Amino acid sequence: MTRFNFPTITRPIRHLQRYRQILTVFTRHGFGFAISTLPTEPFWLRDLYPFPKREPASLPVHFRKALEELGPAFVKLGQVLSTRPDLLPPDYITELSLLQDQVQPVAWEEIETVLRQELNRPLEEIFDEINTLPLASASLAQVHMAKLATRERVVLKVQRPNILPTVRTDLEIIHDIARYLQAHTPLGEIYEIVEIAEDFADTLKRELDYEAEGRNADRFRENFRNEPGVYIPAVYWDYTTKRVLVLEYIEGIKIDRIEAIDAAGYDRQQIANNAARMIIQEVFQDGFFHADPHPGNFVVLEGNTIGAMDFGMVDYLSQADRVSLIRLYNVAVQMNAKGVVDELVHIGAAPFDVDRRSLSRDIGRLLQYYSGLALKELRFDDFMEDVMPVVFEHRLRLPANFWLLAKTLGMMEGIGLKLAPDFDIFAFSKPYVNRLILSTVVPNQRWVSDAIRRSLAWSDLLEALPHAGKLLLDRVERREPLVLALDERSLKYLDALVTRLALSLIIAGMIVGLAWVVPTVAGAGWLLQAIVIISFLLAIIVGIRILLSIIRGR
Repeated sequence: MTRFNFPTITRPIRHLQRYRQILTVFTRHGFGFAISTLPTEPFWLRDLYPFPKREPASLPVHFRKALEELGPAFVKLGQVLSTRPDLLPPDYITELSLLQDQVQPVAWEEIETVLRQELNRPLEEIFDEINTLPLASASLAQVHMAKLATRERVVLKVQRPNILPTVRTDLEIIHDIARYLQAHTPLGEIYEIVEIAEDFADTLKRELDYEAEGRNADRFRENFRNEPGVYIPAVYWDYTTKRVLVLEYIEGIKIDRIEAIDAAGYDRQQIANNAARMIIQEVFQDGFFHADPHPGNFVVLEGNTIGAMDFGMVDYLSQADRVSLIRLYNVAVQMNAKGVVDELVHIGAAPFDVDRRSLSRDIGRLLQYYSGLALKELRFDDFMEDVMPVVFEHRLRLPANFWLLAKTLGMMEGIGLKLAPDFDIFAFSKPYVNRLILSTVVPNQRWVSDAIRRSLAWSDLLEALPHAGKLLLDRVERREPLVLALDERSLKYLDALVTRLALSLIIAGMIVGLAWVVPTVAGAGWLLQAIVIISFLLAIIVGIRILLSIIRGR
């Protein structure tokens, strides 16, 4: 058996025990066959033969269990993968969506040690009391209630002891595995696996930085300062560090406790509307959205107000992202399957060599199926379930924030349906979407929308030309051969086109130049005046001749 030539030398040796543990767990859960298909095998797995076999139908369940067994970084990785139907088959996506980030709490004494280290002051000076029983216990942090010496009630989010070294080790291993898969497997030819691993590492590192989470909370609080239906707790910055977050405590009813909400006399329809308005503002107005909107992160306060919490997972939509979404929406509602494919290629979700006919056919079937449904009959989760096989089969690669947004919209729709079974997020959001379309991209007339869509495509081309030109010049400078696959007829056509362009530029320059010269020779001799005027007239005649040839299409 060949020794396993893993991506680097130093890190696998340094993390050898953890590597072995990870591979052992996956092997025990039935994924030894995948390891055995690698170009070179791990020499430290020799004693694990024969690999236990599992029924193919049970592998998604075992994949989830393996991630749970491996700890925080792998649980978070599974949660991220659950938002990427372009990377995994639908049955794996469904199973990973069940991942729960709940673990046994650590002893209060360990949490207290972290608090004292981070705050660098006696806790008695800051807090009047702290409840040593945790409100929640996750893989990265533990949450406790407390009361400040100034009597305000707060929530303490404290990072678990020694979690950083563990996560850093696992992130290094995930990155090394990604590099190996990128270089040595067919998956690396389809996906940017290293880029995905790096994005995941950045996301997890931000989630471990509670100062960054506090800034997220402040940003949400500012964004919703004029929205009475949404409340964001304040951050106590005097006591917040990278490992400790102190937030205002908001007391309410969990948003999925329907009986308690009814008993309190709240208006469920109004709460659903407030939840929908929140996500619509996040996505279409602010471009900054809460990326983990499960029911545990929202409570209902007096006045049917929604209180939000846990701002560790957020994501962004640039103006370009929102324009891309609008363009996709615009061609989809027109039942234009080819237009959808064009937009997918435009945003880089589909490669240029994609089988357009097959993809258009599959998208057309989806559009036809949903075209007959009333908005109130359309459910976002059902739609995504139908989309996922198409995405996986054609290897579509939408940006990661688009998939996270899709998961967010599905969760928010689920919350709305629990509160009001007839809730229709599409109908509710339609006026907001139309307003955004009118204000940013397209009026309603189809011919105008097509014209603007094509003009946007031309603007993209003009934006890409400098970069493409630089790459071309770089190749010329390095004396690399440039091959143009053109036949003789195409070469003649290209020659005529370049000649016409060159003549047009020369004539335009002559006309502009002579127009400047004519006034300056008014006092000169008649011969010079005649030469300038005749040249000016000739330039205009040649220019008209070129214009006529263009019009006639010669």
